[in-house]
Amino acid sequence: MNLEQLLSLDHPLTRLVIGLLCIFAFVGLNGLVLVWVERKVAGHCQLRPGPLHVGPHGLLQPLVDAVKLIGKQLVAPAGSDKILYWTAPLLAFAPVTVCFLPLPWAPELSMIPMNLGLVLILAFSGLGVLSLILAGWGSNNKWGLLGAARSVAQSVAYEVPLLLSVMAVAITAGSLDLYQISAQQGGWPWQWYGVKNPLAFFIFLVCAVAETNRAPFDLPEAESELTAGFHTEYSGMGFGLFFLAEYANMIIVSGVAAALFLGGWQGPFLPGVWWFLVKIYCILFFIIWLRWTYPRVRFDQLLNLSWKWLTPLALLDLALAVIVAGFGG
Repeated sequence: MNLEQLLSLDHPLTRLVIGLLCIFAFVGLNGLVLVWVERKVAGHCQLRPGPLHVGPHGLLQPLVDAVKLIGKQLVAPAGSDKILYWTAPLLAFAPVTVCFLPLPWAPELSMIPMNLGLVLILAFSGLGVLSLILAGWGSNNKWGLLGAARSVAQSVAYEVPLLLSVMAVAITAGSLDLYQISAQQGGWPWQWYGVKNPLAFFIFLVCAVAETNRAPFDLPEAESELTAGFHTEYSGMGFGLFFLAEYANMIIVSGVAAALFLGGWQGPFLPGVWWFLVKIYCILFFIIWLRWTYPRVRFDQLLNLSWKWLTPLALLDLALAVIVAGFGG
């Protein structure tokens, strides 16, 4: 293999490197945008103006916040396990880059084509929970440990119905390739699996909010009784990596939802990457709006919702999907 072949865009290694660079740039820019959007949505939902004074309409406020986080000193508690303490924020962000690779941005925009892209995302997204466990355990803080314990219970509870809802779509499409699932749907809403199977779409959205620790399901970091939970002892970019990983995971679950239930890059006219981005940010707006509209649920209510309602409904939906697929529907 010569250098010219290696630098060609058709080479898998070159595509991977370019894809990773684009992912890092997109995650950083998206974090800045969503910080501003979240504050503005919160302000309008609760009759507050949000950031106004740093730049026009507060547009430069996220940059100021980023500089503040970078400038803060990184301090570890005296009794903490240093290895676990510093591994946790890195582990929270590391799986994000892998989960972005199989997302179907457009037919001509594939970073790594793979027929098990959905499995890859589901497998690596589970590592985020491990980072929360390490953060709470390694901090030597009882509030952090309680937040870590909550994160385990919440993740186990909501991964079950989420996987069942995903399997219903995979069985209907006959594939685990997100590109193929998106291609099988048309550009009009009645051709999307979210309209054909609204129960699976609803279950996925609820579980996605819970899996990303967003309100009203943000029990692992409930500041009302846990003083920020698992990341209580983190400051500076240690906290910043957790914060950035949360927004990146929101993009991932929104991208998976757009691919599985909303037709991916397909639209009524001019299909392309912009349709995929519009659908992602519509779901993101819904998640942010949900946070600033509803109060936090109790932990027993959180678990009851999953085990008593979502899991049985997801099993019923999966059974119906198998029956319909078996009869050639």
